[in-house]
Amino acid sequence: MNQTFTVTGMTCGHCEKAVTKAITRIDPQAQVQIDRPANKVQVETEKPRQDIAKAITEEGYQVQD
Repeated sequence: MNQTFTVTGMTCGHCEKAVTKAITRIDPQAQVQIDRPANKVQVETEKPRQDIAKAITEEGYQVQD
């Protein structure tokens, strides 16, 4: 299922990699696309939305949705 999150705090390529790594840690098959200027993270995964949001938050970023 495709999930979109509004994530604040991403300021550089390293931030994008950190968010991607946090998500793929809980779902190695997840496909992650990040639009940093728009603060959007799009994830194709079967994991529950709250699990993905928690992984992003634990990495130090804020999920607005």
